[in-house]
Amino acid sequence: MASSTEGVTARRVALEALARIDDDGAYANLVLSAVLDRNDADLSSEDRGFLTDLVYGTVRRRRACDHLVDRFLTSDPPPAARRALRLGAYQLAFRNDLPDYAVVSATVAAAPKRFRGLVNAVLRRVATAPVEFPDDATRLSYPDWIVERLVADLGHDDALAALETMDVAPRVHRRADGYTQDLASQWVAGLVDAGPGDRVADLCAAPGGKATAMAGVGAHVVAADLSPARAGLVVANARTTSPDRPGSARLDVVVADATAPPLAPGRFDRVLIDAPCSGLGVLRRRPDARWRIGPDAPERLGALATRMVDAAVPLLADGGTLVFSVCTLTAAESLAVDDHVSARHPALEPLPAPDEPWRPWGRGAILLPQAADTDGMCLFRYRRVGPGPHGRYDPGP
Repeated sequence: MASSTEGVTARRVALEALARIDDDGAYANLVLSAVLDRNDADLSSEDRGFLTDLVYGTVRRRRACDHLVDRFLTSDPPPAARRALRLGAYQLAFRNDLPDYAVVSATVAAAPKRFRGLVNAVLRRVATAPVEFPDDATRLSYPDWIVERLVADLGHDDALAALETMDVAPRVHRRADGYTQDLASQWVAGLVDAGPGDRVADLCAAPGGKATAMAGVGAHVVAADLSPARAGLVVANARTTSPDRPGSARLDVVVADATAPPLAPGRFDRVLIDAPCSGLGVLRRRPDARWRIGPDAPERLGALATRMVDAAVPLLADGGTLVFSVCTLTAAESLAVDDHVSARHPALEPLPAPDEPWRPWGRGAILLPQAADTDGMCLFRYRRVGPGPHGRYDPGP
């Protein structure tokens, strides 16, 4: 727990990071890493953890914090003052490790001098007023459309429980090889069921967690990604997870478009499409994503996923397995894609849904964040049961 004196420096650095996120549109994780490195000498390990929570928590709870302070404002304050007010409101409403007077004092001290009177007056009122919110979207601090979409797709109770879970910082999970990866992603890699000698195409592989896991059990993995920079992350992670190189020797990394992969048809025992998606199942670890994603994203990205599936089917050997996964919870990016598979690819036979904490989701499975304190995922697995013309499956026009 940071003391009120120690916390002034952490709060000042937090305001610096929030300015980059708000004013420059920078990504929270990249900004935080940079400011931690730049201020390493001035921050204790305790302050580093405190700073991380201040930045991520304030970004996550932005809407809720704005509501708490706007009750005591007569006009919209300048951005620098707004950031300090959000930072203070986050601590007062969502942290319980310091008394209110210490939070107000340290936050005022960290704020720009010209706004300290305003910040002091408003935060003192926030500290003594009841914490009340007009609706679930404000209370949980999400755009209306995200709440409405998940309630429509998952039902009210499951949606709100998922959103509440994603308002809490994620747990850190490390594999036996030291790679940090959420359990949900580890389970998806395991459910590809790749074994020694299997030929696997991972068509959206970056940053490489699933690809390195499958190579680690002896599969020969071709890991593709559209971005050269992101493909480089796969290479780097392969070297990290296999320093003696046996795993990376079974991992070939290519820059390729998953809608037109330059791979030989009929040659792969397993194909994994961990498709680009709206990310509405991983908002706990991407605190600013909820404010970046637009309401058109689920349909747009669901359509992209269907094109990836169409391109992946011909790669499968007879009896091969296709696994489609997305780290989101919307029907448009999961059930709608499976509807396309059902209509266009009759040679793909759905495989049974995995056991709890997964639950059936159409012909596949869904993992809600609250089920096992993990990321949210949707998963569909299929087996190719017959070839098309010329030894490959032809999806038709």
